[in-house]
Formats: sequence, C-alpha cells, structure tokens
Amino acid sequence: MLIAAIGLCVQGQDAPGKDAQSEAKGLPPRVAPADYQAQGQAGTVTVAAEFKGHSVPTPQGTLNTEDYVVIETALFGPPGARVKLSSDDFSLRINGKKAPLPSQPYGLVAGSVKDPEWEPPAPAESKSKTRVGSGGRAQQGDSSAPPAPVQIPIGVRRAVAQRVQKAALPEGDRTLPQAGLIFFQFRGKTQSIHSIELIYAGPEGKATLTLQP
Repeated sequence: MLIAAIGLCVQGQDAPGKDAQSEAKGLPPRVAPADYQAQGQAGTVTVAAEFKGHSVPTPQGTLNTEDYVVIETALFGPPGARVKLSSDDFSLRINGKKAPLPSQPYGLVAGSVKDPEWEPPAPAESKSKTRVGSGGRAQQGDSSAPPAPVQIPIGVRRAVAQRVQKAALPEGDRTLPQAGLIFFQFRGKTQSIHSIELIYAGPEGKATLTLQP
C-alpha cells in the first residue's frame, strides 16, 4: 500500500515542471501572520507557522498520520513580493535536540496518511464450515481465526494522496503570501513533545519560530 501511494504522489514531484507546481496549490493564507501560533522575520519576509501534530488539515477535511508531524506555515511579504519556496528550507527541532529534523517530501508522507472518515464496507457473512467429529456429529469450524486485513481501495488511496499533495507548501518562484503544509518524520506521541522550534533558512534570510506543542 505504501509503495502504491508513493507512486501516485511522486509522479509530479520527481519532475517539478509547471504541471506539478500547479497541483501543489497549498492552503489559503490566513489574513495576517498574527493569525498563526508564531511569527519570525527573515529579511523582508515574515514566516508564520502553527503546529498541527499528527493531523493533516486539508480543505476537504482533516486527515491523520502516525509517522509524521505537520506544520502549517505561511510566508508574507510586501505587496507584489516574490520568493523561491522550498520545503527544504525548513527544519524542526523537537525537545531541544542538537540535530533538527529535515523536512520530508509529501510524496513519502502520503503513504502513511489515512482518512478517519473512511470506513471499510461491512464484511460478507462467511459460511460456517462444519466437520465431522468423533461419533459422527457435525461440529462448527473454528470461528476464532483473525479477520482478514482491510484493503483500502486504490481510489481512496489516490484521493488521499492528492489531498496531501494539494495541501503541501507550493514550491518554486511564487508571489506572496503563500501557505501550505510541511512534514517531519516523528513517530512518537505528541504528548512527549515539550518544545518545538521551526527553523527557516531560505533565500530571504533565517528565522527561528517557537511553536506550541
């Protein structure tokens, strides 16, 4: 399932042409940087961000992932300002660790994302098997066998992958403001996080934002 989902997402990301960039539309920027948890200044650009834990907010609803934590970020600037955006410009320091986590491409993240609103179809009732026991009496088969693993339909996986792709921070030369999601690998529980710092080091300068766990 992971390989299939990655393949669906990475098709455009490995060759970031105009079509791929148009797919990564990001999220609508909020009205002002102050509408996010934290803000930082990098040259003439204001970086704003908010920690989302293992939730993946999209315009169609919230998804979730157990393998990554998500930061909703936005960049603001003077009217008409443009900046070259890249998720590689961001890293995340958790609990004061010396080496910050690098951001991960959305193509890898999509394979671990689930839609909590999706429910598998009700399983068909299996016919109980009988066997002949001692004395010639029919006995019911063992009903304690574990259920078969749920297979998420390819259409559902594709739809989830596309939602992640479109919500990710847009890449390339963009007119500000722009907003979207960036992802960092972290499989622990968010309750174990005591401090978070988002580090931006882009073409406009550097900024460190202290986020709320």
